[in-house]
Amino acid sequence: MHTKVDIRRNDTVKVITGRDRGKQGGVLRVFPDKAKVLVEHVMMVKKSVRPNRQRNIKGGIAEQESAISISNVMIVCPTCGPSRIGHEVKGEKRLRICRKCDAPLDK
Repeated sequence: MHTKVDIRRNDTVKVITGRDRGKQGGVLRVFPDKAKVLVEHVMMVKKSVRPNRQRNIKGGIAEQESAISISNVMIVCPTCGPSRIGHEVKGEKRLRICRKCDAPLDK
């Protein structure tokens, strides 16, 4: 199952619900088939890591981001803050626009 996802890599998003509610961060990775995103410094989990001499990794407990559901994040418009995403067709291109101020979200 492949769902249509309007959030892309390097977008700034705000977490609207869950244990990290209110935090903002950039999107590191998008998983469209699972409808989840990886946001920097959000949903941090501890992971046990085995030492690996080849990759020069020390063992112990490492912290890393965990995926968060797309429904729990909202894109942040550079001009007006958190907003929903609309679409506008300009010629051949389908641009993402802010629903509050109609500013384009794509560079």
